[in-house]
Amino acid sequence: MRIIKSLLMLFAATPLCLAATPEQDAVLKQLRLPPGFNIRIFADDVPNARQMALGDNGVVYVGSRQGSVYAVQDKDGDGVAEQKYLIIQQLNLPNGVAYKDGTLYVAEIHRIIRFDEVGQRLASPPKAVTVFDQFPSDRHHGWKYLRFGPDGKLYTAVGAPCNVCDPDKPIYGSLIRMDPDGSDMEILARGIRNTVGFDWETRSGHLFFNDNGRDYLGDDLPPDELNEWNQKGEHFGFPYCHAGTLADPEYIGDKQCYKFKAPAWKYKAHIAPLGMRFYTGKQFPDTYFRQLFVAQHGSWNRTVPQGYQVNVVKFREGQAYNELPFISGWLTADGQVLGRPNDILQMPDGSLLISDDSLGVIYRVSYGR
Repeated sequence: MRIIKSLLMLFAATPLCLAATPEQDAVLKQLRLPPGFNIRIFADDVPNARQMALGDNGVVYVGSRQGSVYAVQDKDGDGVAEQKYLIIQQLNLPNGVAYKDGTLYVAEIHRIIRFDEVGQRLASPPKAVTVFDQFPSDRHHGWKYLRFGPDGKLYTAVGAPCNVCDPDKPIYGSLIRMDPDGSDMEILARGIRNTVGFDWETRSGHLFFNDNGRDYLGDDLPPDELNEWNQKGEHFGFPYCHAGTLADPEYIGDKQCYKFKAPAWKYKAHIAPLGMRFYTGKQFPDTYFRQLFVAQHGSWNRTVPQGYQVNVVKFREGQAYNELPFISGWLTADGQVLGRPNDILQMPDGSLLISDDSLGVIYRVSYGR
């Protein structure tokens, strides 16, 4: 029994490579950033790295859609994680992770679970405790993003179980929140096809979220959306209306687009905007302060691929007004895909981490260092 336990602990804690592999180095050389910015590998060998959450003592928790949740740790604060821990495996698409007061929360398709005092037991993680288990079990758009809001509540979303449809259960296509113990679950908004990224704007406190538009309306329709939620009961149009003005040819019926809340910003079609963060650090130049960094995962069925980059949506007085590229190069000129940015996490020193679920790494972006 002792031998088995020792083997389990050995596999749970794995040293990470401190230097980029030739494959990773080749990708890094292709990436283009504004002058003064640097990008390097923060952690490698993190299969299907998706949402990230910052814990204590330099620990970053990482969800995936391959069934596992990881922790990577930068103990000495040099901007490179030295250790990887396997927190749990064989879960149901545990995309979403959130951390608060020593506890790690993980969102699977059908439930949210938690791991108490996990930071003290990384090599031998505690057993999972179920927080909430009343989500639908559909895998289509069933993976979830998970964050704690300024009000201390857990926020997530339930996607539509289809490309385009009108589900009969109110929880589909919704933004929801609940208390950390799983109680007081409430639906905040509907008409949301698939959001796997959101954050709170620093001036207004309003929640902004990305929404991935439907497929099969052509290469350039509908635009993907950045939406702003600030009032319970809002409806953002799906499946009847897309991007505020485009009536769906299958589901419009007697619905009129002006009756739904329009996007705060329209992205290009099929870029798949996922993780996002309003920058509040002090390391980057002032022009990036309170601006929105967005990971564009990239199109999967467009004739000419687009996305596969990190952009900045510019805000002024709480309103989006422009969009600029920040990191590009994961999509080459001949259409080769070198990586797919997925989520963005701000670190205490003001650097940004970016997960790449295709290459299985986490990048660190810094300025002037």
